[in-house]
Amino acid sequence: MEFEQSEASQAVDREALLSALPEIPEEEIRHGELQIPVGNGLPDIELFTDGGCSPNPGPGGWAFILRPAGGHSKSGIEHAGAVRHSTNNRMELTAVIRGLLSLEQPCRVRIVSDSEYVIKGLSEWIDGWKRRGWVNSRKKPVLNEELWRVLDVLRHHHNLDPQWTRGHAGHAENERCDVLVGMVRDRLG
Repeated sequence: MEFEQSEASQAVDREALLSALPEIPEEEIRHGELQIPVGNGLPDIELFTDGGCSPNPGPGGWAFILRPAGGHSKSGIEHAGAVRHSTNNRMELTAVIRGLLSLEQPCRVRIVSDSEYVIKGLSEWIDGWKRRGWVNSRKKPVLNEELWRVLDVLRHHHNLDPQWTRGHAGHAENERCDVLVGMVRDRLG
């Protein structure tokens, strides 16, 4: 499915983007509520994500923590979902997409992920893929193109600052997302 959004548009059709995701979670965990601070300019938000499959490919899970920047507020969301069959990369992308789709207005979002695929895709590769018609530098179709197209719309709606963190290295929010991924994936049975 192709999505177009004008540069001037402040609205994004969240339902259309959500329905474009091919994998609908069979299990979900959701806690909390996000209260976006009111002020001048774009609100500053932090989005921590993780995703994975065990084995890969196999049963997969994604998770995110979304909160106002600085972590001073008790406001925030933890959300995780699981599907019966996916790949690590698809789950990593889904975590970011689901987190961004949870925002009801344009925001400045610092995305923290342990997935180099996601971080480099957003910060280095996506513009080249688009210029080449969703073909990578090796002249092969971009894997997970439908998910990257959704992220492309969302990156023009929000101001994104993708940052990589090492996985399983003591980053509190990354570790929590990893736990949520395991919990929700285990619920699949």
